[in-house]
Amino acid sequence: MEKKVNALMIISFIFLISFILGPPPQPAMAATPPKKNTTSVPVAVNVGIVLDMQLPGPQVWLSCISMALSDFYSAHDYYKTRIVLNVRDSKQDVVVAASAALDLLKNVKVDAIIGPVSSMQAHFIIDLGAKARVPIISFSATSPSLSSIRSPYFIRSTVNDSSQVQVLSSIVSTFGWREVVLIYVDNEFGEGIIPFLMDALDALNIRVPYRSVIRPMAREDEISAELYKLMTMQTRVFIVHMLPDLASKLFIKAKHLGMMSDEYAWIATDAIMNALNTIDHDVLDLMQGVIGVRPYIPKSQELTSFMNRWKKNYRQNNPSALNAQLSLFGLWAYDSATALAIAVEKSGNFSTNGFWDQDFLRNSSSTDLESLGISKNGAMLLKALLETSFTGITGYFKLDGGQLQSPAYQIVNVIANGAKEVAFWTSEKGIEKDLNSTANKISNTDKAISKSDLTIIWPGDKASPPKGWVIPTSGKKLRVGVPVKDGFFEFVNVERNSDNSSTVTGYSIDIFKAVMSSLPYAVPYEFIPWENSDGKIVGNYNELIYQVYLGVFDAIAGDTTIVANRSQYVDFTMPYTESGVSMIVPIRQNQQKNAWVFLKPLTWDLWLTTFFFFVIIGFLIWLLEHRINDEFRGPPLHQIGMVFWFSFSTMVFAQKEKVVSNSARFVLIIWFWVVVILIQSYTASLTSMLTVQQLQPTVTNVNELLKNKAYSTTLWMNYTSFSQLRAEMVALQLLLMRSPI
Repeated sequence: MEKKVNALMIISFIFLISFILGPPPQPAMAATPPKKNTTSVPVAVNVGIVLDMQLPGPQVWLSCISMALSDFYSAHDYYKTRIVLNVRDSKQDVVVAASAALDLLKNVKVDAIIGPVSSMQAHFIIDLGAKARVPIISFSATSPSLSSIRSPYFIRSTVNDSSQVQVLSSIVSTFGWREVVLIYVDNEFGEGIIPFLMDALDALNIRVPYRSVIRPMAREDEISAELYKLMTMQTRVFIVHMLPDLASKLFIKAKHLGMMSDEYAWIATDAIMNALNTIDHDVLDLMQGVIGVRPYIPKSQELTSFMNRWKKNYRQNNPSALNAQLSLFGLWAYDSATALAIAVEKSGNFSTNGFWDQDFLRNSSSTDLESLGISKNGAMLLKALLETSFTGITGYFKLDGGQLQSPAYQIVNVIANGAKEVAFWTSEKGIEKDLNSTANKISNTDKAISKSDLTIIWPGDKASPPKGWVIPTSGKKLRVGVPVKDGFFEFVNVERNSDNSSTVTGYSIDIFKAVMSSLPYAVPYEFIPWENSDGKIVGNYNELIYQVYLGVFDAIAGDTTIVANRSQYVDFTMPYTESGVSMIVPIRQNQQKNAWVFLKPLTWDLWLTTFFFFVIIGFLIWLLEHRINDEFRGPPLHQIGMVFWFSFSTMVFAQKEKVVSNSARFVLIIWFWVVVILIQSYTASLTSMLTVQQLQPTVTNVNELLKNKAYSTTLWMNYTSFSQLRAEMVALQLLLMRSPI
């Protein structure tokens, strides 16, 4: 018995030692990664969808959102959150859209809303989102007016319409058009871009003479009436900003009225070009030659794969929708859903009870808006959305200031049943032919191009761009007043014809016509002589110019003088002739042009003084040199001849004798300067005497002219009396006396 107890104690001790030391070592094996925890149930995050489900476009966009979530969670099946879509139909109505959003916030308590479709619907829904602190994500509301709401909970996952105004203005400026007419839909979507577009055009000195506003539900006769009005104007360049359905009606009527000919230029915004593939082919045939802009989406394998998969899946789920097309908004919807799924996962733990109810809201008499709670997850989700960035099927996705960054733009030309790429536009370089792009960066190494490098087929199947204007069939003409004069017909001359019409000619009229013909657009005008029944001028020039201020004339063409008092009423052009006071004087014939004319440049006193100094300089040099210089020594007659020879030879610098004394050299330096000045002055004076005629006025001042009454009658033909002329002449004299000249 004792042996059994001892054996049990030994066995127990061995097991105890084995437990402490651990199991024996095992052979080395390859490490296997831990399995992802797929047993936990993901947190359901409710997200609302507000779209116009009665339209084919939003149905396509909803399918893109569903595919985005399916693709995302298939690739990230270990994520702890799952977005649950709650779809509401806004039925193309602002009130219904707001009611649908209110239902999602109050009853479903969604953490985010994707939608709505239009900018008009977005306004009130954005206010609801701000009140409930729920992010409102719209991939199709592009109106710039939504940005002014300044709601931090509004996310625009599409491009703002205002980002394309620089592209449109650059196109107009490139082709040299100076006027353009804006055609847009009469709602918040159409009006939102107009202030930005007007500023961009004005910065390039491009005028907008008319803005054509068309109702969203305009009838065909209303569109025709508006187009007829445009046909009577001179401008032939139109920028169209409206949704594709209304644009289709517009281009159908424009084709019917002959406004798709070679004298018209049509430019479409991205609202039309983004959905160009959804427009009926018959309408596209009528839009041949239209150019437009749209955001540039770089091509990628992911984009091609998605479009192929979407087409296959959509046709399987919607067999009746054979002609459904995927627009750019569908691509943005896909990336928006992906961004939201990433942000939801990054936000961390979501509260199952997602809204706080306020105490005062428990009152049964409160309205639905008053009883709207505040989201617990909204602020956290908003922050995650703004920090989300990734490479999607449309390129680099990053929200800057709550909206998608403006990409490069693509300029396209409607040809056949599609759009042909013409050029690109970037904010750094403007319009350029080629664009090297990657997912995150657009290269700007290529040089900008001119309009001659753009290959465009314009309306009427023309390769050359339209000039942009024609002479209007009707409209107000520019009323140009002209003075009727009794003299100086070279400036303005009015002649009466046999049919009682007037023919206006003259230098001033020719300048006016040259200026008007150089304008890049037509300005009809007519010359109206300012005369009475006798064919005489009605008043003086001051009264004529004052008629512009009164609205009788639009402009004055004539020899009008720019003076201070007239500038208070009208604006003058730059002067095209020099003005001033001058007198006509006789030419004095110079009868003294004979063989001795070379003595005339200098007076006799100057001649004698010059001769005297030549002798003095010669004597002074001899005095300083003859004691130390052998060349200045010799017989007396030789030395006297040396004095005259040396001094006169310096006049042409022909002296050969060396000068040894420094004192003599100093004297010669000064003398050489005197000789140079004397020779140059003599040469200039002699040249003037031989070539220029001398003018000698017979009247030296105004007083002498008035005293002798030696004035021409044409000087005071515009004055009522001689006293008025005298007063003007006295004033002119005082002005000349005060002049610094």
